[in-house]
Amino acid sequence: MRKFFGMWRDKTIGRPFGHSDVSLKKGEKNMNQLVIKNLSKTYPNGVQALKNIDLTIGSGMFGLLGPNGAGKSTLMRTLATLQNADEGTAFLGDLNILKEKEKVREILGFLPQEFDFYPKVTAGDMLSHFAVLKGISKHSERKEIVNAMLDRVNLSEYKKKKLGSFSGGMKQRLGIAQALLGDPELLIVDEPTAGLDPKERHHFHNLLSEIGENMIVILSTHIVDDVSDLCSDMAIIDKGELLLTKNPLEAIEELNGNIRSKVIESNQLDEYKTKYNVISSRLYMGKRQIHIFSETDPGDNFKEIQPNLEDVYFSVIPEKDVD
Repeated sequence: MRKFFGMWRDKTIGRPFGHSDVSLKKGEKNMNQLVIKNLSKTYPNGVQALKNIDLTIGSGMFGLLGPNGAGKSTLMRTLATLQNADEGTAFLGDLNILKEKEKVREILGFLPQEFDFYPKVTAGDMLSHFAVLKGISKHSERKEIVNAMLDRVNLSEYKKKKLGSFSGGMKQRLGIAQALLGDPELLIVDEPTAGLDPKERHHFHNLLSEIGENMIVILSTHIVDDVSDLCSDMAIIDKGELLLTKNPLEAIEELNGNIRSKVIESNQLDEYKTKYNVISSRLYMGKRQIHIFSETDPGDNFKEIQPNLEDVYFSVIPEKDVD
């Protein structure tokens, strides 16, 4: 167990995220805005994961959208104080995220991309243990908070169930519960719906939308629908660079009149790519439905369609560049 729980402690100072024995109190600093300036990170193997990232994020749900390997997790881990940046700054209100790591952990909730639990531990015991790590030492208080958190994520009836019986969606909900312990000002969730079935994704979306009303929530994902359904602001990142920062609805509106669609034979795809700006394609009843970007009517039986956020995404990141 020591190895697992050690994931949640800084190796140099040994303190858990969300510890409540703190000197910083709510209201002492303005925490309603996260400002990132010129943030860069290059790994020892030479991969530049972040290239001069500039972002300003306010309260509510913010979507960080990009393909696998885009730099999303590097940015999330940096903001979660799990690794250092090479250059740049990041401030949550007046709090220096890169230099005041202990204080950041006191007001941070984090659900990483790789997260799991011991299969033979019950949900109640697991969450209670995380509450201890976050400084909630009084038994009666901890019991009350654990019950409230399980109820909030709709897991109350599974409190005494062992985690080995939980579905992926249930584990993710419990992961959010542990991230919310300590009433964080900043919540980071990294690829939270990857691998969930449609019903579980729906439940998780509802949960995130409720949470996002009262704090800064950063949702890192490669799933366009997650951002479309949940986020009022977003950024698209690829190969360590920010390519677009905009309100999703505004980004969609800017493509009005420029997205056209046609169903073709699968063996015609390469031909159409040479003639038109094909931004995406998908299988459709044994054929290919392609979307192209064109400011004028190209003819050739293309039909103008109402754009969506996926069209925004693929107009910024060509489909051939997406893993």
